[in-house]
Amino acid sequence: MRPVSVPAHDPFFIPVRASSFEHRLIDDLAAGRCAAIVVADLLPEEVWRTTLDALTRVEFAAYGHDRVQPAVMRFGVGVSDHRRDGEVADSYWAALEASRKGMSELGLPFDPFFECRTALAADWPAGVGVGRRGEREMGAGVAREPNGGFQVHFDDAKREFDGDLLSRRMIAQFAFNLYLSVPANGGETVIWRHRWCPEDEAHRPPGSYGYAETVVEGDESFELKPQAGHALLFDPRNFHAVRPSKDSRRIALGFSLGLIDTGELLAWG
Repeated sequence: MRPVSVPAHDPFFIPVRASSFEHRLIDDLAAGRCAAIVVADLLPEEVWRTTLDALTRVEFAAYGHDRVQPAVMRFGVGVSDHRRDGEVADSYWAALEASRKGMSELGLPFDPFFECRTALAADWPAGVGVGRRGEREMGAGVAREPNGGFQVHFDDAKREFDGDLLSRRMIAQFAFNLYLSVPANGGETVIWRHRWCPEDEAHRPPGSYGYAETVVEGDESFELKPQAGHALLFDPRNFHAVRPSKDSRRIALGFSLGLIDTGELLAWG
C-alpha cells in the first residue's frame, strides 16, 4: 500500500492561548517559537465596552481607496496612508493632530491605547511606550473596521520604510489587536507560514497593498475567530488576512509594536 502523503507541520507555527501576555510568550513570539498569542479579558469589560460605545457614535473614515480594496474603515490615522517613497510624508503629522483631537472628543475617562500598553507591560520589565520619529511622537494606535475583510498582506516596517521608522533600532515587530465588536459569522484572522520573497510580487494587483490569495497557495496556515474583549499579538511579517464580516460590525483597536534593542516595546499607529 502506498503511504499517504501528509503535509509537513512546523511545530513552532502555532497560536498560543494564555491568561496574560507573559514575558516568556513574547520572547517566544520574537524568537519564532510561536506565531500568535491570544489573551482573553486583557482589559476590564467596562473599559472595552465603554470604548466601543463611544466609537459607535462617531463616523469612521476609509483608508486610501486607491490601494485598499475592499474598503477598510478607521477612526484615527495610520502611517501606512502617509508613506511616500519609503519615507513618512509630512501629511502624517497633520493627520495625527486631527486624530488626537478626535480621540479626545470621544469623552472617554481613560486612554484605551494607554490601557492596552499598560496591560501588555504587566510582565514586561522594560516597559511599553509610544515610539518616536526624530523629536516627534508617533500615533498610539487606530480603531479599524474591516467589514469587507483585509486582503492577504504582510507588515514589515524594515521593508516598507527606508532606514529605521522609529528613532530606535528595532529587532522584531508585532501587531496588536483588541477586539471590541465581532460578527457572529466571518471576521476570522488567517495567518500563513509565508514570509515575503521577490516572486510574490507577481501576485500583487497594481497599486494594491495586498496580494491575490494564490500567493499563499499550499502554505501552512491557521485561523483565529475573534471574540469581543480578547487581544491578539502576532508576527505580521507572516502573510495574513481578515475574512469578510457577514452580519455585524468588526471593530478593533490596533497598533504595531517594535521590540527595541534595549528590550523596550514601542507602539505606533
